[in-house]
Amino acid sequence: MIIDLHTHTLVGSDDSYVDIDELVQRAKESGLDGVCITDHEWFWKQSTIERFRRELDFLILPGVEMNTEDGHFLVFGLERYVFGMHRTNFLKKELDKVGGVMILAHPYRRNMYYGEEVEDSVKRYSKRSFFELVDIIETHNGRATEKQSLFSQLLSQRLHFKGTGGSDAHQLRDIPSCATSFERDISNVQELITELKAGRFQPVDLRHKD
Repeated sequence: MIIDLHTHTLVGSDDSYVDIDELVQRAKESGLDGVCITDHEWFWKQSTIERFRRELDFLILPGVEMNTEDGHFLVFGLERYVFGMHRTNFLKKELDKVGGVMILAHPYRRNMYYGEEVEDSVKRYSKRSFFELVDIIETHNGRATEKQSLFSQLLSQRLHFKGTGGSDAHQLRDIPSCATSFERDISNVQELITELKAGRFQPVDLRHKD
């Protein structure tokens, strides 16, 4: 089962140009089995997601991309914003209360210094203490360059984290690009969290299909 874990819509992300109907249609045409809507600090109501899911006849799962002092995280399991979530420690505590999961998104951003070798950038960045709070690293981002992707993948290898994939779609042309392949079927957010925690997944790059 292939799900794009990282997408944005014009409803909850002011830098996105994608309507949810268009997003789902493009995902269907691309052979995806589902999408996660992870707008920037925007919490979709479960009832709204369920309505779209019925009307569009497609698996749509709610998540959110949170901006913290340590970067951006894709989080699943939270239903509302609580003041203090801009701090990674606090965000992790809130997720632990509901049994949620957090994925470090596009870790290369602002962490690759000009003129520095990728391996050196990874070594330097990997020493940050917040990694003890991270569950998974997004290793395949549809908007990343080859060098940026290498950074993310080497980072996950160095720290022994599993990697996910997502398009990080802000425009329709961003799909298909990267996604995550799951070993088991998923029909709701709790099942998604269960499979992520169990590690029964792998990132896929749909731009380089055989």
